Amino acid sequence: MIESDMRFYNTAKRAKERFIPIREGEVGIYSCGPTVYWNQHIGNMYAYTVWDILVRFLRYSGYKVKWVMNITDVGHLTSDADTGEDKMEKGAKRENLSVWDLAKKYEKQFLESLDLLNIQRPDVICRATEHIKEQIELAKKIEANGFTYMTKTGLVFDTGKFKDYPKFAHLKLEEMAAGARVEVDKEKKHPWDFLLWVINQPNHVMKWASPWGEGFPGWHLECTAMSTKYLGEEFDIHTGGMEHIPVHHTNEVAQGYGAFGHQTARMWLHNAWLTIKGGKMAKSTGGGYTVQELKEKGYDPLAFRYLVLGSHYRKGLNFDWEPLRAAGTALARLRQWVRENKGQKGKISLEWQERFKEKVGDDLAMPEGMAVVWEMMKSDLVAGDKLAMLLDLDKVLGLRLGEVEEEKVPEEIKHLTEKRQKARELKNWVESDKIRKEIEERGWIVEDTSSGCKIRKAVLS
Repeated sequence: MIESDMRFYNTAKRAKERFIPIREGEVGIYSCGPTVYWNQHIGNMYAYTVWDILVRFLRYSGYKVKWVMNITDVGHLTSDADTGEDKMEKGAKRENLSVWDLAKKYEKQFLESLDLLNIQRPDVICRATEHIKEQIELAKKIEANGFTYMTKTGLVFDTGKFKDYPKFAHLKLEEMAAGARVEVDKEKKHPWDFLLWVINQPNHVMKWASPWGEGFPGWHLECTAMSTKYLGEEFDIHTGGMEHIPVHHTNEVAQGYGAFGHQTARMWLHNAWLTIKGGKMAKSTGGGYTVQELKEKGYDPLAFRYLVLGSHYRKGLNFDWEPLRAAGTALARLRQWVRENKGQKGKISLEWQERFKEKVGDDLAMPEGMAVVWEMMKSDLVAGDKLAMLLDLDKVLGLRLGEVEEEKVPEEIKHLTEKRQKARELKNWVESDKIRKEIEERGWIVEDTSSGCKIRKAVLS
C-alpha cells in the first residue's frame, strides 16, 4: 500500500483535493494532445513538460501509471465551438500537402520535441483517425440515452438534457446567449449545443460512413472515446490547458454524463500558459519558438526544461531569453558537479526524499521542490550521498544528470595547457599567468592540484 498525502487542484471542485486513485497503487492519466496542423511551439511544450513531471512524480512515489495522449488529426475546427474551417484542411492548403502528409509531418515534429525535452513518450499515443469506430459507438450510446438531436449540420449534443452543463466551467449561459453571434446552425436549440458528428461539409477530405450520414467526428468526441477506451469509463486524472475549460472539457464532461451517467475523470488538472511579453504564445498570432529553434540558437533544450521546473503549472511561465540563460547556467553547474563527483559511492537519504515528496506532493509545487534540491546540494551530506540523492531526484526532474559525460577538451586548449606547464617548469610565472588568462577567455579553467593539472569547462555565473 502506498502511503500518500499528495493533493492536486481539481478544476471540477475549484479546490485542492487529496489524491486517492480508483485502483490502489495504479493511476490512469489522459492528456489532451496536439492538433497536428502546425509546429508545436514551446508554449505547447510547456504543458507537456508539466504533465511529464506529474507522471514522473507519481511513478517516483510508487504508483504504476498508464499515461494516454491523443493526436488530433481530424475534426478540430478553427473555432473550438463548431465554427470555421477544419484546422487540418486549412494547414494542408497552406503547405500544399495532403491532410495525411501534413499530420505525419507535424506529428514527427511533436515527437522530436518530446525527445529533445526528455519528456517520456506516453504509454499510449492514439490518433483520432484510427479511432473512428470508437467515436461512432460513443455517439450512438449518447444518442440512445436521449442526449442528442439531428440538424442539417449533423448529430448535436442537447445540453438542455444535462442540467449541470454550465457547472464545470462556471458558465453564465444567459450572458452567453445575449452575446451570441449569428448562429451557424439555426436549428440548434441552444448556441452552446455542440456537434458529435458533422455531415454538412461534402468537400471535406476526411469522411467516414456513419448512422447519421457520411462525415467526420466533432473535436470533443475523440477525447472521451479514446480516454475511456484505454482507461475505462472512469479514470483518475485528465489534464489540459486552462483554455480547454470553458468549451472542450465542459463538453467532455457533458459527453461523459450522456454516455455513462457520470464524469469520466475523477480529477481535472489544468495548466496556465507560457506567455511571451505578457501575452499567450500562440500559433494563431504567428508567434512562438519551437524547441528545435531554441537548439538552433545555441540553447540546450534541457535548459528550457529546467526553466519549466522553476514554475508552478497553475501560474504558468513568462518566457524571456535572460531567464533561459540563467536556467542553462544552473543546469551546467549541476552537470559539472556530477562530473567532478562521478564514481563516488553513497546512499539515498530518506529524509531528503521525503522533504522533496512533501513539497512536490502539494499540487506539483516544483519551485519548492527545486529549492529542496539546491538545499540538499548545499547541505553537509557527503559527496557520495549527494550524488546518489541528486540522481534519485532526477527521476522526477528529467535533466538526464546520470548521462553526464566527461567534456572533450579541444586540441587548442590542450596545447595551451602544455605550453603553460612548460612555462611553470621554467618558473616563468608571467608567461604561465598570461596563458592561464587566455585559456579562461576561451571558456576553460585550469586547476593545479597535487595530482597534476586539471582542465574543466567554465560555468558562466
